[in-house]
Formats: sequence, structure tokens, C-alpha cells
Amino acid sequence: MSVSSASVSCEDQILRSLDRLPPFSPILNRLMASLASEEVSFGDLAALIEKDTVVAGNVLRVVNSALYGLPGTVSSVRHAVAILGLNKLRNVVMGMSISRVWRGVRTPEGWSAARFNTHSVATAILADLLAQKLPVPYPEGAFVAGLLHDLGKLLIAISIPRELGLIQALFQTGDVALEECETQIIGTTHSALSGLALRRWNLPQPIQNAVTFHHAPAQANGGQLDLSHVVEAADQLAIDLGHSSSEPGHSPQGRSEALLAALGLSDQVPELVAQFGPE
Repeated sequence: MSVSSASVSCEDQILRSLDRLPPFSPILNRLMASLASEEVSFGDLAALIEKDTVVAGNVLRVVNSALYGLPGTVSSVRHAVAILGLNKLRNVVMGMSISRVWRGVRTPEGWSAARFNTHSVATAILADLLAQKLPVPYPEGAFVAGLLHDLGKLLIAISIPRELGLIQALFQTGDVALEECETQIIGTTHSALSGLALRRWNLPQPIQNAVTFHHAPAQANGGQLDLSHVVEAADQLAIDLGHSSSEPGHSPQGRSEALLAALGLSDQVPELVAQFGPE
């Protein structure tokens, strides 16, 4: 078997592990559909949320938090949905729902679901904040792109744990970038796998591109500003703020400063960090 056919076989095996993820909730399916520009009514979403006590409770908690500073307490899910708006509601509920999916996955020993989950959510929040400050195409997809940018890592962990161990061992030598380690061991990268998985889920092309090229954004849009630039910067800023999916000391630190400078946001880092905390 040639090297290329071996990598295709490995890629197929990894992507088949998508079927082993817990099924999405009706709410999450509707929100995924809303990203593809399908019409989603607030009333229908509110009715679905009301049937999930965990999600409903968290939506109300977010609306009643200091972040919104409302004069009174909101006790109605429908009222909360109207206050949040579709984009914010999508971010809040998708973040909670995807986190629940991650927690339901059986992963190999040594894989930290907590670190992976925290890094994914931190990157999503930061990507959304960055997209609000830049004329980036499809800014409404920033949160979801950040949330799912490392999905390929999870798929590798649950489908080929032995190879994951080899990748981690090579990466921890400190001499080779993670994606180079992945290519050497399995013939593909977690970012490429993330993009292929999102294609299977029919998410919009800008989100697919953002996760596929989040380690090489210059390849995404002919060098023009792209959602992948936002995810790259958010990914690294999350790491620099202490929210890495790798073990402490095994992720390159301090790279976000240069990435944010390239986006013209150096002077806005303190504001970004201040906004990130409450989110």
C-alpha cells in the first residue's frame, strides 16, 4: 500500500469515529441548521429549550448575570431568547450543548476532556470577540469555528489512540510542530480532519475553511483577511491565557502577541481580556 493510500485509509477510519459521538440534541440540530441560513423561529427554539431543563436553566442564568445588568429578574425562557437574539443564543446554547457531547465521549487514558473542553470554549469566546473588531467575512461563524477548531484532535483520540500516543511523544520532544507530528504519524492533520468533519455536518463553507486553515490562514483566502486568521489568533491567545488543551508546558507560549499585532489589535488586548473573563 502506498503512503497516500495508507493516509486515506487512516483518514477514513478517523472520520468514521464521528458516528461514535453522542447524538446531537434537537436544540443543537436546529442551531446547526440556523448557521446554514435555514429559517429558525425564536418561538420554536424557545419551545425546544423549555423542554431541556439544563439548557433552559443556563440560558436564564446567562441573561440574569452581571454581563447583562438587567434591572429585574428574567424568569421566562421566551423572554430570555428575545433578549439574547439569535447569534448570542446560538453561541450560548451551542457552547453548552457541544460541551455535553464532549463529556459523553469515551477517550483514552491520558486524554484530558476538561482541558480540551475549556480550550475549545475559550477559543470560541475569543474568536467571537475578535470577529466583532475586524471586517472579517462571516463573523457570525467565529464562535462555532473556534468551538470546533480542534474536533480533529478528539476524533484522533477516540479512533486511533495508539497513534495519538506516538504523536504526543514526538510533539513533547519540542522539536516538531504538532501538525508536522500528525502528518509524520498518520498522514494528515487535526485541522484537516476538523474541516472534513464539519463538511459532513453541512456547516457553512466559511466555518469549514476557518477550522481547516487555522494553522495556515494565508492559504484560506488568497492571503486576505479570513475567519481562519481570527481562529488562529483566538487559539493562541487562549493558550497564552492558560487555557491549553495540552499538558502545561507543552504548548508554545507568547505567539498571540505577534498574531494580534498582524491583525492591528495590539492596543485592544487589555479590553479583549477584560471582556473574556465575564463571558
